[in-house]
Amino acid sequence: MIRISKIQIVAGLLSCFAFMELPAQVVTKENNSAILKGKQGSIVMLPDFLSEKGIRSIEYKKIVLPGPQHLISDDPEYIRIPEGIALQEDVQPGSVRLYVYNVNGVKEPAKIDRKITAVIKNTGTAVMHIRMLKYSSQKPSGNYFQIGKHGLADYFASKGNNKIRNVKPGEAIAIDEQLEKNIVKYDELAHGFYEFVIDQPAQVSVIQTDLQTSGPKALARIKTVIANKGQNAGRGVFGVSNYKITPRDVLDTKNGTVQLVVADGDKDPWVEGYEGSGSRWARLDGNYGVMYNMEVKWKSTDGKGLALVTWNSRAGDNQWCGGMAASMVVSKGKFDSGIIQLPSDRLITKKAPEAILIQVFPPASDGAEQTIHLTYSPPGASCLPTPLIFIPIDMN
Repeated sequence: MIRISKIQIVAGLLSCFAFMELPAQVVTKENNSAILKGKQGSIVMLPDFLSEKGIRSIEYKKIVLPGPQHLISDDPEYIRIPEGIALQEDVQPGSVRLYVYNVNGVKEPAKIDRKITAVIKNTGTAVMHIRMLKYSSQKPSGNYFQIGKHGLADYFASKGNNKIRNVKPGEAIAIDEQLEKNIVKYDELAHGFYEFVIDQPAQVSVIQTDLQTSGPKALARIKTVIANKGQNAGRGVFGVSNYKITPRDVLDTKNGTVQLVVADGDKDPWVEGYEGSGSRWARLDGNYGVMYNMEVKWKSTDGKGLALVTWNSRAGDNQWCGGMAASMVVSKGKFDSGIIQLPSDRLITKKAPEAILIQVFPPASDGAEQTIHLTYSPPGASCLPTPLIFIPIDMN
């Protein structure tokens, strides 16, 4: 006898109604007022409003933009041995983005302080010149949400510098001198987010070692790379570093609330690459470190403004999803343009009815079309996706 599970029955019913458009979420006077009274980046309470499945999603076009070679070190996330290489990849001349996200996980035979650092070795035949384009380096901490939020904000704000360092053929140097100085205690996260340019082929390594040994010296004596566990975001070199996102249609406030969802692993699949200098396929679960450059066109044919909020849509998934913290760059509206830490009035947002107010966009006096510019990157330490919700509101 064939047995049909409750899940299969629900899936079948959902497929029957897939063609039906979801009704627009109703914005109550209380929710409208809460948004208008909210400060930028603050948590606002929106009872009976936030829903992962109950808000219509925007269809959008996604284009891969030119960008740097994208490296991430997050597998193993917890480095359990006293000394080892957590990432080692070859890179070519040009720009490189490196995201370091590793934890001192040594507890046997005892919990000990460690150094987690990033090193680049010139594998070319001429002197290599390296210049930092973006720099974000946080003090190691057990507060992963704070590091993830501040790390993104610092990256967005960074202007790089004009200092050029020279590296001889075969020589290795620390990418970030601050990592060389940091003491990483047990269960603390070492977090660095860098973009730099080089003019020779090179090898990038992320290393855990003792406090007295420099990264370049540790690199010279360590012969193997720690095996990955396949349990975290991933590690390696990935083929996408920048996306451009544009909705297929102009948003109109008369059509009600909609959401823009990226980094969900479904509509927006995880980017792919390789590790071990091309020897193994790799996938970056979460698209961490990938920059989403968004351009959203909208208009108001009913005189309403447009509020932009986000929330922790996966709060109930598991113990790791109980909080969310992020940072974004948003264009001018009711509040000034710039980098916004989300939330800005506390460390994290927890679950509905909490929402974070990103911006409020007033309607044009003549109803003309306007453009919203956003820069988003999946926030480290938080569960994904973090939907961007556009809510028509009365401005009076």
